Amino acid sequence: MGNELGITPRGENYSQWYTDLVHKAELADHSVVRGCMVIRPHGYAIWELMQGALDNMFKETGHVNAYFPMFIPKSFLSKEAEHVDGFAKECAVVTHHRLKNAEDGSGVIVDPEAKLEEELVIRPTSETIIWNSYKGWIQSWRDLPVMINQWANVCRWEMRPRLFLRTAEFLWQEGHTAHATYDEAEEEALTILGVYKRFAEEWMCVPVIDGIKSENEKFAGADHTYTIEALTQDFKAIQAGTSHHLGQNFAKAFDVTFQSKEGKLEHVYATSWGVSTRLVGTLIMVHSDDNGLVAPPKLAPVQAVIIPIGRGEKLEAVLDAAAGMEKEIRAQGWDGGIIRTKIDKRDKSPGFKFNDWEMKGACIRIEIGPRDLENGKCVLASRLGGEKIECDIKDVAAKTAEMLSELQTGLYNQALAHREANTSRVDTWDEFKAAFEGEKAGGFIVAHWDGTSETEEQIANETKATIRCIPREPLDPADAEPGKCILTGKPSTQRVVFAKAY
Repeated sequence: MGNELGITPRGENYSQWYTDLVHKAELADHSVVRGCMVIRPHGYAIWELMQGALDNMFKETGHVNAYFPMFIPKSFLSKEAEHVDGFAKECAVVTHHRLKNAEDGSGVIVDPEAKLEEELVIRPTSETIIWNSYKGWIQSWRDLPVMINQWANVCRWEMRPRLFLRTAEFLWQEGHTAHATYDEAEEEALTILGVYKRFAEEWMCVPVIDGIKSENEKFAGADHTYTIEALTQDFKAIQAGTSHHLGQNFAKAFDVTFQSKEGKLEHVYATSWGVSTRLVGTLIMVHSDDNGLVAPPKLAPVQAVIIPIGRGEKLEAVLDAAAGMEKEIRAQGWDGGIIRTKIDKRDKSPGFKFNDWEMKGACIRIEIGPRDLENGKCVLASRLGGEKIECDIKDVAAKTAEMLSELQTGLYNQALAHREANTSRVDTWDEFKAAFEGEKAGGFIVAHWDGTSETEEQIANETKATIRCIPREPLDPADAEPGKCILTGKPSTQRVVFAKAY
């Protein structure tokens, strides 16, 4: 059962807690279309802040934005066999282009005369249609590199939807680049991996492990895939972003060639990479609590909410003071921008407003009433911890900025401590199985693996745990030492990271 706020406690039912929070914090709703979601303004504001930060980072690394159609000819997906196999079961297909009124007056029906000559797939990802365009854009080494990003929606038919985490339609960015050499494409893939890691840790306050995916887990059609992996409060991994080195697979499938400096005709090398609105779900699952959303200040729609308390003429004086405080707080700024503020003038009780803004993740709550005003004071409370402090009104702007910095740092440190406390190393199969048994079992399990797909599949089948990544840098120096596979006992070159995952 839920608490007085209508949220099921995490310890009682984590999955229901998450759903309750998304609804109560007014982040998203389920749509009447099965598997889809309505992103509400408060949730979309978080995505907009994510977009803004990431878009700047992409442009700082030399990328530009473009847009490609959402409809992909079915034949395009047949050109790269591994790619289509990876997405075939998730594709939505358009077969007709027109409706007409039913003769019996019952409504509209699909016009059988409007069948498409070739079915169109609603993009599950855009490699195929983008590479068809690149074929006409690239002729010479002088045309390279092509470094394009697209902000778009995609459709992957999802039978078990979870708001933000898995929906049939979701929002994302997808980068698609073309290069003259393998090494240039590899440098690009790693550059974007670094961008994603920096965004996760510096904006989202989410510590991540960056590494390479196993062959079983890599992107369909990629040469290899890099990933960042986060740990949620229920001890599961969540893939927060991926960067794929595609080799020449798509260039060969779409015959994208260029004349090299040496005058040879060669296929280009490619990358693709993306993050999605799943990041909003990641943020919720890593930081939030039983009272609602906890958002890092850099991504919080409201960083400071001012709650005036009082009635009648006294309230008018308090509102005037609140307006002055808001002006000073905005002028103070934080992290290179204006502090996002809100004065809550709703005709609701102070207690209701306190709970509501705690639910919605306002970083700092500022309370001021007639008596506070007389004393030149106000009360501040941080969303992390909630302890109230008294502050002189003249100092409130500087104190708000100070508390935002403390909250940003505190959230990262709290999430890192959680991850470290739930990262374990095991050396035997019995230890490995035990690590994933029980109500609170899981976390990141670092163990040796013999490098074969067969062993990886057997481990997943028996424990539901998958290889999240082969870390680029060992989490501990000893992890890089050779050992024996936990399942087969065969030689292993290094430890890899296992977890149950969303």
